Amino acid sequence: NIQSSLLQRAIDFRNENTHFISNYEEFKNIFKQDGGFVYAHWCGNTECELKIKDETKATIRAIPLDSRKEKGSCILCKSASNERVIFAKSY
Repeated sequence: NIQSSLLQRAIDFRNENTHFISNYEEFKNIFKQDGGFVYAHWCGNTECELKIKDETKATIRAIPLDSRKEKGSCILCKSASNERVIFAKSY
């Protein structure tokens, strides 16, 4: 049916445009090109968030409630991070 088809197309689009990034250069390149949703570690520091926004126009769109804890380092400053957040650009 039409609704199922539209839902599947939306899910496929989301999956094809979702990236898990650990390198800031790659992060910037994603937003220079097509954009999409980027899961990346963030330290929780507002200064990092603002610098990322200034350099890429991407902002944090969500902090997933169901995300598993994953040790890593902030995409920008390399400080410790326990989970990934979702960055995207608004158009």
